[in-house]
Amino acid sequence: MTGRAARYFRGRRSLLVALLATLLLSVLCALPARVWADGGEQAQEDSAIDETAGFGLNGFVRYNRGAQRLVDDTDLGYRFPVAEGSTVVVINMPQSIWVHVDPDAAQAAGFEADDEDDVNALIALIKQLDETHSRGGVLLADEDKVWVVSTQDEVVDGSYRYIFRVQVGDGYYTSVQPAEVAQGSTPSETAAVSGLDLGEGALWVDNAQLVAAADVAMEAAPTWQDELASFFTGLDMRPFWVSLKTSAVALVVTFVLGLVAAWKTMGTSSRLKGLLDSVFTIPMVLPPTVCGFLLLLLFGQSTPVGRWLIEHGVALVFTWPAAVISAIVVSFPLMYRTALGAFEGLDAQMLDAARTLGWSEARIFRCLMLPLAWPSIAAGTVLAFARAMGEFGCTLFFAGNYAGETQTIPIAIYFQWMSGNTDVALFWVIVVILFSFLVILFINIYTARSQRYRARGISRAERRQMAASGKADALEEHGGDALRIDREALSELLLGGSSTDAASTEGRR
Repeated sequence: MTGRAARYFRGRRSLLVALLATLLLSVLCALPARVWADGGEQAQEDSAIDETAGFGLNGFVRYNRGAQRLVDDTDLGYRFPVAEGSTVVVINMPQSIWVHVDPDAAQAAGFEADDEDDVNALIALIKQLDETHSRGGVLLADEDKVWVVSTQDEVVDGSYRYIFRVQVGDGYYTSVQPAEVAQGSTPSETAAVSGLDLGEGALWVDNAQLVAAADVAMEAAPTWQDELASFFTGLDMRPFWVSLKTSAVALVVTFVLGLVAAWKTMGTSSRLKGLLDSVFTIPMVLPPTVCGFLLLLLFGQSTPVGRWLIEHGVALVFTWPAAVISAIVVSFPLMYRTALGAFEGLDAQMLDAARTLGWSEARIFRCLMLPLAWPSIAAGTVLAFARAMGEFGCTLFFAGNYAGETQTIPIAIYFQWMSGNTDVALFWVIVVILFSFLVILFINIYTARSQRYRARGISRAERRQMAASGKADALEEHGGDALRIDREALSELLLGGSSTDAASTEGRR
């Protein structure tokens, strides 16, 4: 290995090590800050503690939706369940946020509803736990509303009456009713007559148990090694394999179709070439959702093609083949345009020279055009693969989101983030970046080693030999770094070794 090649690979190795280190640091940074605590104890996942205030919360639960069905033939209006043992009920109302605290629990925990410091501490604990239980939804911390902490059993706010704890049978419920219920009527009937939507009276409800600081549920704080192991143990790796499988299959199809389409388009007339070029390129400029919608129409039940396929047992919509087709559609234009530009940049006289030697068009394409245009083709291959790996809109529209079947990494990133799993979404983002880098690095190294019929300028030894003999560098007038074709390698490529045999025969003569 030459010194230049050694430096090249050492540089790439250093870059790879740096990228792997960045990946590890990013994953570690994605871990919660409590992981870096030096041993000790911490509150459990559904608990929080304020040592200064002297109380905390246990058993936090968030109910994003209620129901308006009867409970044991009793009409409670729009209701939410109250978790067993809960002594704090938080209702996110249209104009304000009310916190009901059971008086007996407040006294046992040392909480004073009239103490501003205690109220602020309780609100801070509620916001903290609401964020960890939101699953990507709206947060209480983001609501610009007035907070009211009270021990009242019910309250009227606008057109609604809120009963924080009402017992029916063996259960307790939080009830949203009209502010005034007509005599002899039920809350639901009154709301229907007045056109009042009880579901709009409470956006969501939180429950928790108020306890003294000594009674907060605690657990041993895990080390960063434990947290990292837990993260990877619970990580669903199926999006990676689905993405890899989908992109690999799509790349094979895109590579072949892109090269053939570019080759055939290059040899057509100008009018037909413009039409074909527009058809092959249009998926690149269309929004991915439009491509997915068109594929859904084409292969769905609303078109003859889709109905014919379904009648013959071929159902493509919301399947893994649909994900492959989506990746092919969006990545094909990149492969096609890159290959077409590379073929059009070749020397036409060189191609004509091959034809005068009796080469067929297929042989010219296979043995001459492909090797000469390979750097650009490799770049198009990388772009097509990266586009297939990063496809989101078309795949989601046409193939759907089915874990282990059509859920690719981009789709997993979106839905993990929407579910509040930011650390998992960040991990997949880093995986995509790292994997794309490795693919590009491999293609670059392979491309650099495959171009044996080209050389950049002349070697240093040749320059020294020319300087010693007093000959000028013929390339200096062109900048000294012009691209020089290795004539022997090119002759061997064109003539298939006949020039070498002829030279040997001439030498024997």
